[in-house]
Amino acid sequence: MIAIIDYGMGNLRSVQKAMERAGAQAKITQKAEDIAKAAKIILPGVGAMRPAMEKLDALGLIPAVRQAIDAGKPFLGICLGLQLLFEKSNEGGDVNGLGILKGKVERFSSANQKVPHMGWNQLKIKKPVNRLFKDIAPLSYAYFCHSYFVNPQDASLAAATTDYGVEFVSAIAVDNIYGVQFHPEKSQAVGLQILGNFNSI
Repeated sequence: MIAIIDYGMGNLRSVQKAMERAGAQAKITQKAEDIAKAAKIILPGVGAMRPAMEKLDALGLIPAVRQAIDAGKPFLGICLGLQLLFEKSNEGGDVNGLGILKGKVERFSSANQKVPHMGWNQLKIKKPVNRLFKDIAPLSYAYFCHSYFVNPQDASLAAATTDYGVEFVSAIAVDNIYGVQFHPEKSQAVGLQILGNFNSI
């Protein structure tokens, strides 16, 4: 079973339906015991880091997330769920994230960029291709909706990048931790393949 963490800030049912279409059993939950029992974890999300961290803390889910990752369970962060894995965001002042990965979350700042970055854009998949992008063609399109992006301290974490005025990290992979800045649940066949790949990890 895959636990989809509900902290009030995600396209939860869309993610669950997409996972089911990809062949997975997925449960939306706010319970630490469900996360502990799950084989894999998904942390989706839309919105800002501060209220997200406050809600995760209020629900008592931060230790459960850390323990699941430390136990080696495959973990996928989607959009805000990816950003939460890092140390800090400058959204609304400095905000602490989960600090599982070193790096920060930054806002698009070029005058030539419309913010938020919304719509379809290409994925520059890094070599060697990690398991999340198995059978995904180079420069495939995925659906984005975000104003902030992750800037990992370790550049080797990048599994894919995307151009939007600047080249930003649009996916990460390290050990059992995966994260995507785009929304696979809205990315049609490419997104379903990625979610199916996660289900197979």
